[in-house]
Amino acid sequence: MDFSLSPALLALQERTRSFIAREVMPYEHDERNTRHGPTEALRIELTAKARAAGLLTPHASADMGGLGLSHVAKAIVFEEAGYSPLGPVAMNIHAPDEGNIHLMEAVATEAQKERWLRPLAAGHIRSCFAMTEPAPGAGADPSMMTTTAVRDGDHYVINGTKWFITGAQGASFAIVMAKMEDGSATMFLTDMDRPGIRLERLMDSLDSCFAGGHGVLVFENLRVPATDVLGEIGKGFRYAQVRLAPARLTHCMRWLGQARRAHDVALAYARERHAFGKALGEHEGVGFMLADNEIDLLGARLAIWHTAWQLDQGSPGNIESSMTKVACSEAQWRVVDRCVQILGGRGVTGESIVMRIFQDLRAFRIYDGPSEVHRWSIAKKLMAPQQRQGNAS
Repeated sequence: MDFSLSPALLALQERTRSFIAREVMPYEHDERNTRHGPTEALRIELTAKARAAGLLTPHASADMGGLGLSHVAKAIVFEEAGYSPLGPVAMNIHAPDEGNIHLMEAVATEAQKERWLRPLAAGHIRSCFAMTEPAPGAGADPSMMTTTAVRDGDHYVINGTKWFITGAQGASFAIVMAKMEDGSATMFLTDMDRPGIRLERLMDSLDSCFAGGHGVLVFENLRVPATDVLGEIGKGFRYAQVRLAPARLTHCMRWLGQARRAHDVALAYARERHAFGKALGEHEGVGFMLADNEIDLLGARLAIWHTAWQLDQGSPGNIESSMTKVACSEAQWRVVDRCVQILGGRGVTGESIVMRIFQDLRAFRIYDGPSEVHRWSIAKKLMAPQQRQGNAS
């Protein structure tokens, strides 16, 4: 593996870094940043700036107006975008739209791409992905899905409740996962203004970086034309992996940028703030935390690059993305937690961006599968007979 960056990628990295610093970071204290994410007006204003800079939706294919970045290239650009909580929104690489764009480019029909994907990639609309359900429905175990889809002539009728649906408020369309009569799952595309869809409420959450917040969606006899099935009937779980394997990794990329931002803030404070006769960073208790931050940031970046390289080589990347997701979410959390400690009182108030990053990042150890579920999945693969034989040999 050669992780040296080409001149073109280095230039793109610097262009992204400059764009975030000049055009995006000044908006971090804008009153349109709400507890449920940036408002639609703020999102539109930011995406217009990214569009003018040639940095909007860079992960999409050239046909869809993007830069067609490889996974390794995304690792570089997404980290720089993540340096501001608003960066991914500005560049249209935020969840869930980023993952939905990837999935639809892979499996949507041409008609579906023109109707939903093209305006999504252009930043004109948002989307949501409706899979998670309240108990006893699907969470980390998708096989527990209770939302149903039943064929009725040329339509499917969907009933059920989904929650923690990121971006639900203000989304133009949704990708809905539902269980079929034979127990398999299928994905459906639906406009959000169709009769039978109700946004019941927004959920209060630690994070505030996702446009549209996190909503509870109720489907009551929602009729979806058979032409709006995404992909093939019964392959919903398979398509979920097509979406989730790279989506876990892009989460790691974006959050790495935020962890680096927190570290930079804490490092500057440790250099400037004095106590007991010297700079904070010269005290071993603080200096060692800064050193551990550098170690965790490097480890996370190498894990991301390694898995991105494997995806670029055609590997499905499921177990690799699980390992990287656990390693990065926990390393990045340690970094930000240390930064709060270094900053002291400033770190637990709005006087520093670190408090906001701390609140946003904590949920990453749960999003796209809790660390415990990923560890269980990894252990299950390790204990498979063929794996044991391979290790023994």
